[in-house]
Amino acid sequence: MKEKIVKVLVIATLALLPAGCRDKIGPGTAEVKRPVVSGVQSAEIVASEIDDYYESSATVKAKTESVVAARMMGTVTMLAVREGDPVKAGQLLLTLDDRDVRQKINGAQAALAEAESGVATAAKQKELARTTYGRFEKLFDGKALTRQELDEAQTRMKVAEIEYERYGEMVKRARAGLAEARVYQDFTRVSSPVDGVVKTKQIELGTMAMPGVPLFTIEDNSSFRLEIGVNETLVDRLAPGLAVEVAIPATGMELAGKISDVVGAVDPRTRNFLVKIDVAGAGLQSGMYARVRIPVGKRSTILLPKEIIVEKGQLHGVYTVDGSNLITYRLVRLGKFYGDKREILAGLQPGEKVITGGVDRAVDGGLLQGDKGQ
Repeated sequence: MKEKIVKVLVIATLALLPAGCRDKIGPGTAEVKRPVVSGVQSAEIVASEIDDYYESSATVKAKTESVVAARMMGTVTMLAVREGDPVKAGQLLLTLDDRDVRQKINGAQAALAEAESGVATAAKQKELARTTYGRFEKLFDGKALTRQELDEAQTRMKVAEIEYERYGEMVKRARAGLAEARVYQDFTRVSSPVDGVVKTKQIELGTMAMPGVPLFTIEDNSSFRLEIGVNETLVDRLAPGLAVEVAIPATGMELAGKISDVVGAVDPRTRNFLVKIDVAGAGLQSGMYARVRIPVGKRSTILLPKEIIVEKGQLHGVYTVDGSNLITYRLVRLGKFYGDKREILAGLQPGEKVITGGVDRAVDGGLLQGDKGQ
């Protein structure tokens, strides 16, 4: 029985072999039918020379920040501004208790009045002494007085003159004392040294101000500055006066800046050196984020019109044409915009051909017919 089953299986297998052999395809080349593409234009890629930039980010800062401190000790009796308030140069910020200074002024005024009164009295005495001496001199010439009496009159006249000069010096000292007291009174009134905005306030009403201890920080909002760290490779290529491009993303502003100072000392930790850039513009505020582009020379790159760059999902590419007019979708890595063109960082080489017109007709793998080159 087993031998019969085996014979049946062998016969069935032999019967299937010819059928399998008949389905095989003989060796050869299969013909690929490619879609024909027409109505497009192509052009050869040419390298373009563009400005090369060093790019960095920075924070907008006021060019001038004034730290305001008191010049004398005293209790704050009035606060006139708050943080964020605009101020003008000379505007009052706060006052200190000036009762003791007022007393000094009253004393200095009294001393000045006393000295001026003394000067008036001394002036009259000097005039009287001169008149008396003149009379005595005439009497002496007429032999009516002795030399002793004339000498005494002359001495009194000189003493009167000295006394007048002494009171004159007293008046000067009294005026200087009064001026000094008034200066101290001015110290009780703290004013803004510049036009700007109150950035910080570090004192409160009723607290004690101490000499030299900061009370306010006033930033001049008429001019601003950026400070950036630049790679050490450019230390000999940047100089004051070089124009730079500044962008403020928050407002969309594009501003022209200028390098004002280059600190050539390289930081050993970052290998950067400090560059200061002056910038001005309506709407600028301290603390804004800025992007800076510093021109450092020229370089060669590929620029293509942005309309010929085809986006597929998250990929970007262009349609290239080879020597056999075969169209291929080539992936590229994009760079920055330069006007209406986009920089190609990788994926293409100068001399290659790309489709520049009728891009919507192009098909990956298609065969270009009737190419209209540019």
